[in-house]
Amino acid sequence: MWTWTAIEAESKMILAYEVGDRSATTAAEFMNDLAFRIASRIQLTTDGHKPYLEAVEGAFGADIDYAMLIKLYGSEGGKSPEKRYSPATCEGIRKTRIQGSPQEAKISTSYVERQNLTMRMGMRRFTRLTNAFSKKIENHLHMLSLYFVHYNFVRIHKTLKVTPAMAAGVSDTLHDMEFIVGLIDAAAPKPGKRGPYKTKKENSN
Repeated sequence: MWTWTAIEAESKMILAYEVGDRSATTAAEFMNDLAFRIASRIQLTTDGHKPYLEAVEGAFGADIDYAMLIKLYGSEGGKSPEKRYSPATCEGIRKTRIQGSPQEAKISTSYVERQNLTMRMGMRRFTRLTNAFSKKIENHLHMLSLYFVHYNFVRIHKTLKVTPAMAAGVSDTLHDMEFIVGLIDAAAPKPGKRGPYKTKKENSN
């Protein structure tokens, strides 16, 4: 399973996320969700994953300034023991305008890549080459939901000095863990009314 994330560059708020495979269907669901949460025209940068092309067009049409940033990796490394689990070396990038008039200086995936690193460092389930991964997709989704609510509304961004939600103008309050617990309790199904108590003798009759 892959985690797709969209981050707003200035406020660092996670606007949308999706968990699924790398298919065009998942890309479309992700972009449709992102478009639903945005009220104005935006500039968007994605990596070179091909399903983004059709997904962005389907979700935004012509009302977007969209570019792809493709990283060019070298072949250094091979499969030697010391290189097998090391990332490939990035030897350059290629910026490609896809739709509208994106500003070249703002064509970047740095913020979302840093956010992906923060996710892997902050959640044990993303640790590679261990058995800490989620065994059920439902548990993985619950974990991610908790993480993103905490990241957007509770965790103070070190550079911004406020939470991403506050920086984006979505909230004017610094929330805490009690806020998240309250959301969970409010969404939890209420226990049903229990029936009358019966003794074993009554049950046998």
